[in-house]
Amino acid sequence: MKTIFLEARHNKNFTLPANVITKLKKYKTLALFTTVQFLDSIPKIKKQLEKANIKVQLIQTKHCQYKAQLLGCSILESKIKAGVDVFLYLGDGLFHPIALKISNNKSVLAFNPFTKKVSEITDQQTKKMQQQQKAALVKFHTSKEIGVLITTKSGQHNMKAAKKLEKKFPNKKYYFFIFDTLDFTQLENFPFIDCYVNTACPRISYDDQEKSPKKIIDISLLQ
Repeated sequence: MKTIFLEARHNKNFTLPANVITKLKKYKTLALFTTVQFLDSIPKIKKQLEKANIKVQLIQTKHCQYKAQLLGCSILESKIKAGVDVFLYLGDGLFHPIALKISNNKSVLAFNPFTKKVSEITDQQTKKMQQQQKAALVKFHTSKEIGVLITTKSGQHNMKAAKKLEKKFPNKKYYFFIFDTLDFTQLENFPFIDCYVNTACPRISYDDQEKSPKKIIDISLLQ
């Protein structure tokens, strides 16, 4: 079956307020990132920063079609080589900037275009996300009944990695859950599952733990 991907871009172009630019002037160089929804705002923001004598890099990361774009599916694998002082993320969520800091160990600022506020991602935020996965990893190793989450979405479907679990950890019983978009409420119907392994978008593992009745470990930590 052929699949057509339609980009959902925001119909408004955002810019940085003067007070935010003032805060950023202490940096000489930065790399600018966002999701596809806000890509149309990048050129204007880049010009604003350059006008403030800040050098801006737009980098094309793994699996992305555009420069400055980030994908949740590959962000934790993105080791970005950029000789800049800081990363600036444009967006209204925290998963992408926190994951960006975890994968690159560099200062990350997040600008929310709706609240018009900029904040620095803290070590506490990254540690919280990492500790959740450490706890899920411990749960996986002590569990017998494992639910494996597999999406049919193109680019996220990873049946190959799912099947490898049976060979690598043979003393467990595996149940494969195949879906397009995960409905967390449906997981309540399988109370016998001790722990889930996510082979789809890492955001499910790192950002959606509270939606799941059981802990979810990302497949990347088991390979």
